Formats: sequence, C-alpha cells, structure tokens
Amino acid sequence: MDSTHSPAGEAPELENIESEPEAAAEIFGDRIELARRFAGHLATTGVEWGLLGPRELPRLWSRHILNCAVMAELLDDSDVVGDIGSGAGLPGIALAIARPNTRFVLVEAMERRVEWLQMVVDDLDLDNVRIVRSRVEELVDEEIFTVATARAVKSLPVLIEWCTPVLGPDGRLLAIKGQSYEAEIKKAAKHIKRYRLSQPKVHTLGTEFLEVPTTVLELRRR
Repeated sequence: MDSTHSPAGEAPELENIESEPEAAAEIFGDRIELARRFAGHLATTGVEWGLLGPRELPRLWSRHILNCAVMAELLDDSDVVGDIGSGAGLPGIALAIARPNTRFVLVEAMERRVEWLQMVVDDLDLDNVRIVRSRVEELVDEEIFTVATARAVKSLPVLIEWCTPVLGPDGRLLAIKGQSYEAEIKKAAKHIKRYRLSQPKVHTLGTEFLEVPTTVLELRRR
C-alpha cells in the first residue's frame, strides 16, 4: 500500500495490530465503520508519519481509540470542544466520531501533525471538526470552548494555565490522566485556586470493557 494514499480507510492487514474489541461497536454505534477507518489511518500513516509508535499497534483499540472514546459520555451535543495538542487525533477524532452532533476544534501547533489531521478528517468527512494550527496560549480572544480536552500533553498545572483562558463561563477541562493523577492534583492546588476552578472530579470510565479503565479529571470554571 502506498502510505501517501492510505486514506482509503481500509484497516491494514498487519499481524501485530489489535483485533477490534466487541465494545467498539457499542461505543461507536452506526459510525463504527468510521472508527475502523480511523484505526486504519493510525496503523499506517499514523505510524509512518511518527504520530504513533509501532509498538502501540497491539493495543491500538484498547489503549488509544477506546481509551479516548469512552469520554464521549461526558460531552453534550451543545458543547464546543477544543482538543488541545491533538496530535494523532486522540482524543479529538475518536470523540468526533462517537459524537457527531458535538463540534470539535483540533488545536495542534506542529505543521506535519496538522497535515495528517486534515488528511484524516477529510477522508472521514467529519463535518463536525475544524483544525487550527496554533498553540492554545495564542488563541485567547480568538476561540472560546465549553470544554477543553487533553491527553498526554502536559502536567495538570500547565494544562490549567493554558486552557482556562479559552474556556467560557462554566467551561470544563477534561484531562485524561494515568495512575499518578492524585499527585498531579496536589501539585495543581495553587493553580486550581488561582484560576478559580472547582476541585477536580475524577471519572473512571470503561470499567466494563477496558482492562485499564480511563481516568478523566474534570475541572470546571466557577
């Protein structure tokens, strides 16, 4: 397969790619084919362009796509979601597939990643997604989000500093975090107070079908 034309979206025939879990159809519903095509992009050009490590293919669905998509239950159709440091479209594209009526803005500073995101969004025909090449700090007074999402971007104190200025009144930061989230919350105490945010609410998502459930910290502007 010519890697520059893999947007045909078919899942690659690779021996080490994780089989699609049964839960994927439950999460994505009638848009499961789009999720499969997204997986195909990640496993081919996503790896070739350096957005995803080849060692991640054996857990492509469970650790990446579904790990992100389970956060869809925390969003509303009326939300405007800024996906900060969108990179490989995780969680932004996965969520946009799962929530077609919610608007998403993928915020990414690196040109090559923006090109890849645009290629994937165009191929999947995601009309609820817009891509902005910028650092989130540069979007103050230009973009306002009801929700900011982030995964593997920065520590919680930095995310608070970056994201709060682009959140509207009662806006929320949803940060996917690992097992050290409690330590991050402690380190962010001063930032939470300075930026007048609620104390973090911890969501544990996907417990019924993910071996490692997704931990999301939710902080709301007061």
